[in-house]
Amino acid sequence: MNKRPTNYLLLCIFTLLTFTIKAQDKLPLQQLQQQFVDLRFGMFIHFNIPTYMDQDWPDPEASPSLFNPTKLNCDQWAKAAKSANMSYGCLTTKHHSGFCIWDTKTTDYNVMNSPLKRDVVKEFTDAFRANGLKVMLYYSILDTHHKIRPHSITQKDVEMIKAQLRELLTNYGPISALIIDGWDAPWSRISYDDVPFEEIYNLVKSLQPNCVMMDLNGAKYPAEGLYYTDIKTYEMGAGQRISKEYNRMPALACLPINGSWFWKTNDPTSPVKDPVKLVNDYIIPFNKVDCNFILNVSPNRDGLIDDNALAALSSIGKIWKNDGPAPQLPVIEPPIISSNLAKNQPSNSSWSDDMNIMDFANDDDFTTSWVSNPTVKQPWYEIDFDRDKAFNAIAIAEEKANITNYRLEYCENGVWKTLFDGENGKRIKLHRFNRVWGNKVRIQIGKADHQVSIAEFGVYNERR
Repeated sequence: MNKRPTNYLLLCIFTLLTFTIKAQDKLPLQQLQQQFVDLRFGMFIHFNIPTYMDQDWPDPEASPSLFNPTKLNCDQWAKAAKSANMSYGCLTTKHHSGFCIWDTKTTDYNVMNSPLKRDVVKEFTDAFRANGLKVMLYYSILDTHHKIRPHSITQKDVEMIKAQLRELLTNYGPISALIIDGWDAPWSRISYDDVPFEEIYNLVKSLQPNCVMMDLNGAKYPAEGLYYTDIKTYEMGAGQRISKEYNRMPALACLPINGSWFWKTNDPTSPVKDPVKLVNDYIIPFNKVDCNFILNVSPNRDGLIDDNALAALSSIGKIWKNDGPAPQLPVIEPPIISSNLAKNQPSNSSWSDDMNIMDFANDDDFTTSWVSNPTVKQPWYEIDFDRDKAFNAIAIAEEKANITNYRLEYCENGVWKTLFDGENGKRIKLHRFNRVWGNKVRIQIGKADHQVSIAEFGVYNERR
């Protein structure tokens, strides 16, 4: 007897039940952001091939035979984190040179071909959960070993990235957060178009709906808006600074306890950062402005945290503890995750200052701006697409908040139609609406406190 109809029906029922369970378990992004901020303090763990080469950017052809932590003990890491009253850990599963420290099927350049032959990601996730700590993972898009680098990205590269993320988000239980690096940064030069951000973001959310995703290079975007991240990020070692007075975005700031991210041969005898200073200058003031602080503690070549770092973590735990949930976050718009259709498109405007003409407002650079000439009473700015395009969101980032009244319009078949007409004094003016088609988009400014200056005019066709 043919069993296929019955089996097919059972499969459909199972799929439906699985989907229903996932849908029920999925938490609102605002709640996930709040939970992330409530964690307050955690451990970043840079541990990979660079550990064995005395530099953070090693030879991408370095042999897997170098990776040989003979005393690897992730439980020691977890207990060290607990001693500092940390609430989570985040491990570098793959750094910029492409070595994977999990049992991946995507490449031979992985830990199973090292002398260790053990899945470090699994040991890390198991140990931290066993000690009551949340688990987060770090993953680099830039991968110099596999030649995922500027000007050479192929669809095969994108598929490899997706396959590796599927493994990491399928085989290791609930992942509270995924920190992405090496993407859309001046030094990596891999854009969100080269590796489509929206595709990767939606993949992550489909596999782990309650995993917040953040790009570690998000500081190029204004502090007041969520661009390409669920959580604002600040890499303090790169000079990025969060406002200790005004931030109200869910945020993450990171810093190493040593002088660099990966372990160096002089780390055991070099002073680590002062525990009192870490508590009073970073953890406490950051927590007060909705910022979670993650302190990097790098294991040595044996796979253990050095004694000086262990002592510092213990000292932190004696003078600081998590006081519980942070104050309620304000209502925050979901992040922009789509490609900017307006980027580098032809633009036009009313009279502008000669050194700040219209193309500065859609050059994907928030440090440059279109600046209206001060004598213009009602300035306007326009994006001219080469053909009709579909879009459903517009974000206007001002250099400084001064536009208070304006009208947004789009041109459809030669007719200008209004999308918004009213008051909005925010620096980041984000508008989402039902999808429309048009070949031009413009802002007509009715009132501004002072000289109009727009850093970026973004147009997006979001998948909803």
